[in-house]
Amino acid sequence: MEPELELGRLAVVGAGKMGTTLLRAWLGAGVVRPAQVIATARHQARIEQVARELGIEATLDNRQAVASADTILLGVKPQGAAEVLAELAPVLRPGQMVISILASVSTGYIEERLPAPVAVVRVMPNTPSLIGAGMSGVCGGRHAREGQLAVVKRLFESLGRAMVLDEKYFDAVTGLSASGPAFVYIIIESLAEGGVKAGLPRAIATELAAQTCLGAARMVIETGDHPAVLKDAVTTPAGCTIDGILKLEEGGLRVTLIKTVVEATRRAGELVQ
Repeated sequence: MEPELELGRLAVVGAGKMGTTLLRAWLGAGVVRPAQVIATARHQARIEQVARELGIEATLDNRQAVASADTILLGVKPQGAAEVLAELAPVLRPGQMVISILASVSTGYIEERLPAPVAVVRVMPNTPSLIGAGMSGVCGGRHAREGQLAVVKRLFESLGRAMVLDEKYFDAVTGLSASGPAFVYIIIESLAEGGVKAGLPRAIATELAAQTCLGAARMVIETGDHPAVLKDAVTTPAGCTIDGILKLEEGGLRVTLIKTVVEATRRAGELVQ
C-alpha cells in the first residue's frame, strides 16, 4: 500500500456487491494488503466465500471488526444504515475514519448517530472501479479534515477518477455516474443490435459498439472538448452520420437520457428519509 494513504487497519462493514468490488480492486492494485483488512457480512456462507476468494479475515461480528480498525468502510444497504450505526456507535472512537458508500445517506445522518466526533467521508463510486475505470464523488462531514479527504480521494483514484464535491450534488452523482453504467450498457447493447440488423455477427458488433463508446468517452476526457464539438467533427455534410443523428432525435434519445438521469437522481434522494 502507498504509505501516504495511512489507512491502517481497514474494516469493511457489509461485504456485499459494491464493498467486495472495491476490495477486490484495491487488493488487485496493491493499494491495500490482505493482512490489513477485515470484512463483515450477515451470513456465514458469505463470510467464508469472501475470506476464501480475497484471502482476508472475515467475521459476522461488526463490532469486533470496527473495534480493531482505523478506517471503516460502510457498505451495507442504505435502508439498513440506522440499525448498523446503532450497533457500531458504542465501539467507534475519535481518531477513526468512516468512509460511507451508502447511496442517499448523508454525512449528517451518520454523524447524528455516532456519539464520538468521528471523521465521516462520503463516497459515491461505480462498478467500473473493478477494472480501474471508476468514477467517484467524494465529500467530507463536519469532522473530516482536508488531509483525510485527500487520502480518500487518492484511494478511489487508484480505481479510476475521483473528485471532491459539495454534498448537495450527491443524489445527482448517484443518478448519473453510479447508475450510469447500466444506462450505457443498454446503449452499447442497442448499438450492437443495430450492427446485427445491418449484418454483423453479434460478437463483432458488440466489440465494435463497446470500443466505440470507450473511445468516444476518452476523447471527451482527454481532449477537454465539448461533446457537441466532437460530434460535429464526425458529422460530415450529407454523410451517413447526420442521417443516424436525425433518427436519434426523431426517437427522442436525448430527452429520454436526460429524464433517465433526473428520475434516478430523484429516487436516490428517497432511499433513506
